[in-house]
Amino acid sequence: MRRNVWLLAIVLVAALLGVNNTIYYFTTKKTLEDRLRHELQSVAKQIEISIELSRNGAEKYQEQIGRELRAASIATQFALNPDIEKVTNPQLVELREKLDMVDITLLKRTEDNIVLYKSSDPKELGYKTSSWKPWYQAFNQLFDEKNVTVKWGQSLTNFWTGPFEFASTDTSKINKWGYYYDGATNYIIDPYISYESRQRAYDEVTGVNRVISQTLKSNHSLLEIAVINPNTFPVGSQTTITDNGDKLKHITQEPIINGSNMYKQDDDKANVKLANESNQDVWINTTINGKHVFKLFIPVSVENKVASMVDENGNPINRYVLTLVADYQTIQDTMDKQFYNIVIIVAFVTLLSFIIVYLTMTGYRKSRDKLVGNAQETYVEEINQLFHSIRAQRHDFMNHVQTIHSLAELGKLDGLKAYTAELTGEIREMNDIINIGNPAIAALIRSKISQAESMKIQFETRFSDINQLALGVKSLDLTRMLGNLIDNAFDEVMNYPEDKRKVTVTIGQHSGFLEFSVNNMCSDLKALEGKPLFESGYSTKDAKHSGLGLAIVKSLVDRYKGIIRMTLDEPDSVTFVIKIPH
Repeated sequence: MRRNVWLLAIVLVAALLGVNNTIYYFTTKKTLEDRLRHELQSVAKQIEISIELSRNGAEKYQEQIGRELRAASIATQFALNPDIEKVTNPQLVELREKLDMVDITLLKRTEDNIVLYKSSDPKELGYKTSSWKPWYQAFNQLFDEKNVTVKWGQSLTNFWTGPFEFASTDTSKINKWGYYYDGATNYIIDPYISYESRQRAYDEVTGVNRVISQTLKSNHSLLEIAVINPNTFPVGSQTTITDNGDKLKHITQEPIINGSNMYKQDDDKANVKLANESNQDVWINTTINGKHVFKLFIPVSVENKVASMVDENGNPINRYVLTLVADYQTIQDTMDKQFYNIVIIVAFVTLLSFIIVYLTMTGYRKSRDKLVGNAQETYVEEINQLFHSIRAQRHDFMNHVQTIHSLAELGKLDGLKAYTAELTGEIREMNDIINIGNPAIAALIRSKISQAESMKIQFETRFSDINQLALGVKSLDLTRMLGNLIDNAFDEVMNYPEDKRKVTVTIGQHSGFLEFSVNNMCSDLKALEGKPLFESGYSTKDAKHSGLGLAIVKSLVDRYKGIIRMTLDEPDSVTFVIKIPH
């Protein structure tokens, strides 16, 4: 029974450890996820600032290129005849080389169009521009007003330029064109340079893609960064068919402005739209390409609208969406390590608990066996003493009869009365002990009477209705309960003078239960108040005592569903009462 209780305690401890560690596991998981979110937000903010600085720097650099194109246009004007019919293509080739331009083209206005009329590149000749929006609108404004008011691109005095873009005449090339007209000629001067010759070197050193690349290298948990055009994502702009039959998509309307979007899913379009329209971050915890990831969508407002990012209608956008993809594996690795630690701790604690229980049970069993052995020896000895007393009375019977006869013949009535009274008391005491319905208790009482005589203790016994004790209690357990209480009482009264050494044992059988009590003198009642007297190991005596006596009594009483209580009797006695139900 006790072993089962210990095993149940171990199971409960292990279960509590498991529950506690499980809670700790998931709490740690949430903490790590929150920390990763916070780190991602911090990194995203840094990236946002870096990208904006880089993008604004690139825009400023393009403005410088625009001024370079305007200067080249003015130089071209001074070198050419103001009449386009008197300008030759070889002249434009020569100027191209001197001014370090890719090519120079002259635009002429016709009745219904504006065409590329003269050029250093023969492929440019003859193209009509009425389908080039908003370029065609800018060309007309230059011819009519000598200035451009289109809210897109870069406008200077008598000059306008758009962003780097694919060439309609050669879709494999990316160029930046400048357009100059001040009324001194009958044509627009159009020098242009390539992305390769000007912008690429800048972007490779300080551009947005460079910033993204360096950020990914320095943050191992980041898998991907992208700058997304929310107005054209995910398909991009509509394809334009050039005069040569080539398909043309505009750089300024690309859905992925910078970076990459390899970790994509069906919900990306909706999440980009939600982030853009709500102007709030959107978090996604999902699996993409077989990898558990966090994906963050961050709306970034553009203070100064630029021509390099436009919507499907060619209008500059006021916000783009920055996306970051982080590897969840960093959290999973930490959680796996934490889980293994938890398993090791639970296993170790469980093993340690089993070892402690085993050692405790072994020690308890040895202690119990020793106590049982001592109790059995005491029980046998007390039974033998009882039988010895009975045999002694029978042996002395003839002597008592002869003494009585002699006193009667001599007529010594007073002596006869005194002798028979003494003899009757001894016989009555023995008869009371014999009449106890349990031989074990009878033997115990007889043994304690002899022990009390040797210790000069006044030992009184009171019995009522105990001729037939019909209890479901082992005799050994009864003697252990009563014997421990009497021994404790003897130990206590030995601290007082002989005239105060009094112990009273009362045993009575009542309706439904057996009650016995042990009363003894105790001058220091306050020392007993509120003390754990029935706990194993606790003792009010010196260190030589084990403190097991009352704990054993309590465990035996509990086993038989009985009760034990202590009462402090004024002025200087204490009583322990035990009730055992039938």
